[in-house]
Amino acid sequence: MIQTITIQQKQEWNDTVQQSFEYDFYHTWYYHNISRDGEPVLFKFTEGEDFIAIPLLRREIVGSHLADLTCVYGYTGPLSNKPFASLKKSTVQNFKTTFLDFLKKNRYITVFSRLNPFFNQLALLKEFGGVYDNGKVVYIDLRQSIEAQRSQYKFRLTNKIESLRKKGFYVKEATTREDVKAFTAIYQENMRCVHANEYYMFSEDYFIDMMRSKEFICKLLLVYCSGKAVCGATVVCTNKIIQSHLLGTLNEYRKYAPAKLLTEEISLIGRRLGMHYFNLGGGYGFKEDSLFLFKSSFSDLTLEYKSWRFVADKDAYQKMLCENNIDPETDVDFFPLYRYINPGSKKGEEEQKQKEEELVV
Repeated sequence: MIQTITIQQKQEWNDTVQQSFEYDFYHTWYYHNISRDGEPVLFKFTEGEDFIAIPLLRREIVGSHLADLTCVYGYTGPLSNKPFASLKKSTVQNFKTTFLDFLKKNRYITVFSRLNPFFNQLALLKEFGGVYDNGKVVYIDLRQSIEAQRSQYKFRLTNKIESLRKKGFYVKEATTREDVKAFTAIYQENMRCVHANEYYMFSEDYFIDMMRSKEFICKLLLVYCSGKAVCGATVVCTNKIIQSHLLGTLNEYRKYAPAKLLTEEISLIGRRLGMHYFNLGGGYGFKEDSLFLFKSSFSDLTLEYKSWRFVADKDAYQKMLCENNIDPETDVDFFPLYRYINPGSKKGEEEQKQKEEELVV
């Protein structure tokens, strides 16, 4: 059986995600419902007692009768009620056949999905091809003792965290509208500094809705100094994984690096909530830059981050590249290439949005 579940079918979407063997915050109906990057669709294939599903965003290709599929920003990829490696080969092959038919029927040229480094989704997607290595994410194993965790901290990190505490910095969970208002001001200041699109200027109501969601646990944590909120983060817990979704620091307090104290406190909260892993994420664009070094100062543990870049209609794809005067052999790391606009001549809308997203998450 094949289903194309839309965002209007909240219960069906939620049931599919919650019945999955493993899933993340980014798979949920709530997170797709707030996306403005395309029309959310959950493709679901069921065979007997098993199912395979993949959440995507449908985008029209301007000036054509074609479309493509992408994903929300974050760690998504396919879902199933069983580990992908334990599914019957016939089930996987039948899913592949039906999904390819779905792409052809709806005239989708390409599919792009950021994969979840904690799940073995490659057992399924290797049947299609198009899986790319993009870099690494850092994580902390919260099942180890806190002493073992802290023994992995890089030189001076422990001293820095203790120094922040001695200077009067402390972390508190948000409980009032005033707390949310303080974080919103911090976050929006950060967005203005990076000249982010208006899309990313989230309001107080956005954060309150997240904290009230029943699909995952969301907490808002604030770092205070002398009674003033100077840093904060929305923290999401799903399926034994805790991670910071949005984080910000007041510009005048960046020199103190309060995010270091906040990061350790998030790990302690994760332990209390029974989480197994704290996903710190990677660098900007998943490169091993200064942000990556900051995160890796907490842990030596990393996972490979991959994306799925599948070309369903090769002829149409090549034609689109030709029409946009793009060399198919270019070394630009962007997919699909026909949506790329050379920033040397003009800021491409898609490229600019991608950069802004890297700064937000």
